[in-house]
Amino acid sequence: MGDVQVGIVMGSDSDLPVMRKAAEVLERFGVRYFLTVASAHRTPDRVAAIAGRAEAEGWKLLIAGAGMAAHLAGFLAAHTVVPVIGVPMDTSSLNGLDALLSTVQMPGGIPVAAMGLGSAGAKNAGLMAVQILGAFDPALRDKIRQYREEEARAVEHKAARVEGSS
Repeated sequence: MGDVQVGIVMGSDSDLPVMRKAAEVLERFGVRYFLTVASAHRTPDRVAAIAGRAEAEGWKLLIAGAGMAAHLAGFLAAHTVVPVIGVPMDTSSLNGLDALLSTVQMPGGIPVAAMGLGSAGAKNAGLMAVQILGAFDPALRDKIRQYREEEARAVEHKAARVEGSS
């Protein structure tokens, strides 16, 4: 699986429906990614190995989605200098507040970029990864602009439909 640019790691396979949102964005923009499951608590050696692989293979970014204690993004960040984007899952009895706080409260010196909770956060993590990659790739930057124009047109069409029905 050469030329991977982004690694997507989730704490459990139950996170796959949400983290697929990040993968779908990367696919739309033609960004190669690697998708796997690893737990900061249950398989810490596996997580550290993924962090090492990211560096060894030249991956540009990691996206980590986890719920509850949500240490995955921080654990990855502690084991690599590859930038990490955290996606807190909203699957706990606390509706994701625990995961959100675990993701955003990193100690100074080990940064993790944190997205919002759940599916919207995963989609935005994919988009953030594409934007970061686009900072170094003019063709990808143009695709991002086109995407935003399409999104704006979709809203305008919805507004026209709503206004026409009132």
